[in-house]
Amino acid sequence: MLSKRNIGIAFFALGASVEIFTPIFSMPDRHIFFKPLIMIGLMMYYWMQSPKPSMLFIAALGFCWLGDVLLIFQADNELFFIVGLIGFLIGHVLYIFCYRQFQFAPNDKELLGSQKARFAFPFILAGTGLVVILYPSLGDLKIPVMIYALAITMMVLNALFRYGRTTKQSFVLIFLGAIMFMISDSLLAINKFKSPFEGAGALIMLTYCLAQFLIVEGAIRHETIRN
Repeated sequence: MLSKRNIGIAFFALGASVEIFTPIFSMPDRHIFFKPLIMIGLMMYYWMQSPKPSMLFIAALGFCWLGDVLLIFQADNELFFIVGLIGFLIGHVLYIFCYRQFQFAPNDKELLGSQKARFAFPFILAGTGLVVILYPSLGDLKIPVMIYALAITMMVLNALFRYGRTTKQSFVLIFLGAIMFMISDSLLAINKFKSPFEGAGALIMLTYCLAQFLIVEGAIRHETIRN
């Protein structure tokens, strides 16, 4: 029997499993019932596992949930895609502020300015490179997509800059989660704007679910040590 502390992760696992493994079946209505469970489950899991939950982090997860729900209906109306994008954009901005909270005081183990620039360069290149590739296909969404690309790149960089200012486990989990998020969004953008590819839905959801779980787990690890 599930304990109260495990109900959230069970909801997450159910929603993620359905979204990842059943896109090949003709079950269009499954999203309405199962996709919202992904972030609801993670919010419950975080709330139960963290010794002192951050309401800012809960808000970030909430806006990601909103983005999830709105994107369910993007095929019916492009406006749902745009508003869903805004939901995730706000979620990324809140993640950035949370990463700055989930840090210890400055110390001699953190990255130096030159190290930050060197390690940040590949992610800046990846973010700008994708926008350059997609730019001719974006139509009226050029500016929103560019703003979103900037936000997710900054989210990854702020995860990177936590190095040396949290536990090794927390850093690795959140940093890998941020990278997975960037990969997931890149796959979504390529599939939507450039060249649709087979298995896109499953791969996008796999990287997305992994990203969100790693970020939540990393936050919990930091707060557990801090308290």
